[in-house]
Amino acid sequence: MVFKKNIGDLTVIRNLRLNQRHFLLELQSEKPFPVMLPGQFVQAFVKDAPVTFLRRPFSIHAVNFTQNILKLLIQIKGEGTRHLSTLREGEKLNLIFPLGNSFTIPHTKEVLLIGGGCGVAPLLFLAQFLNQQQIKPSILLGFRTKDDIFEIEEYSRYGKVFISTDDGSEGEKGLVVDHSLFQKERLPFKKIYCCGPEAMMKFVDRIAKFHHIDCEVSLENTMACGFGVCLCCIAPTDKGNERVCTEGPVFNTKRLAGW
Repeated sequence: MVFKKNIGDLTVIRNLRLNQRHFLLELQSEKPFPVMLPGQFVQAFVKDAPVTFLRRPFSIHAVNFTQNILKLLIQIKGEGTRHLSTLREGEKLNLIFPLGNSFTIPHTKEVLLIGGGCGVAPLLFLAQFLNQQQIKPSILLGFRTKDDIFEIEEYSRYGKVFISTDDGSEGEKGLVVDHSLFQKERLPFKKIYCCGPEAMMKFVDRIAKFHHIDCEVSLENTMACGFGVCLCCIAPTDKGNERVCTEGPVFNTKRLAGW
């Protein structure tokens, strides 16, 4: 599918600090949104930030097509995201969207979504989309501690949520791959969608392959342009090197070389 790309200013209607490292931007457009699918992303222009020259990529966290509201879940990592965390209600944020490909529609209702850290960002939109297909997925979210947990109520609207924390302060102790969901002789899933640190996704992929479960991941390679020109985000695949910002960010792990 060829997606019409938009570039324009969206109005900040809410900037909600979720914890010390994450915040949620709610943005509203004056015009109806184009078609957007879970897994796609935006490129945001960081205005009035002298040391931030390139746009910043963020997964589409959720969309309300009726009210023309788009949500971005952002982790504060550097000067650019720190500047965005100070945006106030009524200010504008310039976006190019939607970019990249999307998760595929599963041919099963036995679906598991797995996110670690800020990798949970595209999964809310995916869960929302799956519900529209009459699918209520299981959702496994991993965080460092209970203080890092956010939006569990939102995810719970679309499926059964399981939590793991590194220190055991909430949910099960350990990484998401240590969760008891994976400790069964036969896993009750036929499709897994995953986003998070690469090491975590590779581990999930090994579990999926062992149990003959189809697995899609959203890669978080560094993206500078978002259009496939700069070649910063290359990933090795069964067809050679491909651009994560155009051929991805979503890949079936069967196609990723070295996984």
